[in-house]
Amino acid sequence: MADMSSIIPASVIRNLSDKLYEKRKNAALEIEGIVKQLAVAGEHEKISAVINLLTTEFTNSPQANHRKGGLIGLAAATVGLTKEAGIYLEQIVPPVINSFRDQDSRVRYYACEALYNIAKVVRGDFIVYFNKIFDALCKLSADSDGNVQSAAHLLDRLVKDIVTESDQFSIEEFIPLLRERMNVLNPYVRQFLVGWITVLDSVPDIDMLGFLPDFLDGLFNMLSDNSHEIRQQADSALSEFLQEIKSSPTVDYGRMAEILVQRARSLDAFTRLTAITWINEFVKLGGDQLVPYYADILGAILPCVSDKEEKIRAVARETNEELRAIRNDPPEGFDIGAILSIARRELTSEWEATRIESLHWISTLLARYRAEVLAYLDEIFGSLLSALSDPSDEVVLLVLEVHACIAKESHHFHDLISYLIQNFHNDHVLLEKRGALIVRRLCVLLDAVRVYKEFSKILGSEADLDFASTMVQALNLILLTSSELAELRFLLKQSLVNPSGKDLFISLYASWCHSPMATISLCLLAQAYQHASSVIQSLGEEDINVKFLVQLDKLIRLLETPIFAYIRLQVMLFILFPSCCCFFRTARYSSTTLCFKWSTFR
Repeated sequence: MADMSSIIPASVIRNLSDKLYEKRKNAALEIEGIVKQLAVAGEHEKISAVINLLTTEFTNSPQANHRKGGLIGLAAATVGLTKEAGIYLEQIVPPVINSFRDQDSRVRYYACEALYNIAKVVRGDFIVYFNKIFDALCKLSADSDGNVQSAAHLLDRLVKDIVTESDQFSIEEFIPLLRERMNVLNPYVRQFLVGWITVLDSVPDIDMLGFLPDFLDGLFNMLSDNSHEIRQQADSALSEFLQEIKSSPTVDYGRMAEILVQRARSLDAFTRLTAITWINEFVKLGGDQLVPYYADILGAILPCVSDKEEKIRAVARETNEELRAIRNDPPEGFDIGAILSIARRELTSEWEATRIESLHWISTLLARYRAEVLAYLDEIFGSLLSALSDPSDEVVLLVLEVHACIAKESHHFHDLISYLIQNFHNDHVLLEKRGALIVRRLCVLLDAVRVYKEFSKILGSEADLDFASTMVQALNLILLTSSELAELRFLLKQSLVNPSGKDLFISLYASWCHSPMATISLCLLAQAYQHASSVIQSLGEEDINVKFLVQLDKLIRLLETPIFAYIRLQVMLFILFPSCCCFFRTARYSSTTLCFKWSTFR
């Protein structure tokens, strides 16, 4: 201290630590003049000594007034140095930055003021300390003292001006710090961060878009902030970046797609809408870059198809159609197995629309990449079979279409029919409510003869005779009443003259015998009247119970339907013209097969 008396008067040093601001200010002005004279004289060692004194004896002092005076003194010394200040920044700036963490709010305030004055003098030379200053300002933006916040905002604006006009700013060195700070939840800090992102993005020489994946997640996180202003600022920044993406030839879609997929699952509706909107644009623009991410994107889209918000549903449906419309041979990175896994997972969604779109995806992939899809069949077949019990009729019809496509291979067809029978066996309500729908649709999608033969073949060896009887009765009712099976009925009517009809009759007869009424109706349909008469006569030996009477009543009602109109006409012809020879088809059965012949009845 004594060595400095020849440079700085003791009164100046004493006033610099005075509790009165005016005295500290006047002392600082005197230091400014002293340093200016030393700079003109080229006394660099003495200048360093003055700065060292201000740092060690004042800014590092345990006394708050000393620290305040030291900060004012450092700012004054910088002003006195003018153009030569850059030489001494390594001594001047770090003590000021350290003062931002001071427990005394007034010291933090004077630190902001001091750095503001220093920055005005050195301008571009200041950039070397940018990251440390940014980090300090980030914390000060949320300071508990309003005056400190105001001072920090003034300093922040000046720093932004310096950065935007500087050619020394390194965005590469700054981005890791920005990425780290983006997860802060404090609203003041979030405003500070969005402000910087917007400013830097407006500088033509700074490529913020190239580093967007590093802080994109943080911006999306702000969309759900409680503050409307922050949500609006984040949305504005994201909208600007999306416009830049549309016009940029080089964009890293992959890294951002991963972020968007996560954000599309957000609990916040506005975040989901923004994320799905971005995904929609990426699907249109991304090209081959997005191929490895198709499965993840699909996993984000399908739940949004059933979102409670109409806007989200609309964008998700459009995106889903865009993605499914992309038609190329599987390029490198196109993971059909991953896409099928997503579709299979969403088959269990609680939302009907999502389940429907999942089935559309499986159907589309089957149509385009059948061999590849069948390679993963073991992984999805169980889920497809379970979907047959879906409460939605539309889902059931769609899953039947998928099964019909798969069932071109005979062993898959057998597995499908076996599963249906097993499912009907376990759930009689399903058979009652959905049996007709399922069987009729299968007959349309697949060959009806093939479907009925397979049902009959499996039911012929069914151990549960009661269920076999119930199942045959259901199949018989569908056969007799469904418009989709008109050709099958016509073929059976030709069974005594048509080999295909004969083969079908024989195939059905074995399992139809599980139900007498079904057997009779099958014989009547095939016009095997003599055999039908024999079956009817044999019923006298059976116990007459309620179930029997119910089935008999159903048969009588069926005889009155248009399906059996030809029988009624034949009976009428016989009554009106008893002398005429009416030819009726009859059947004689051996132990191994059925042999048909014509018989004359008078």
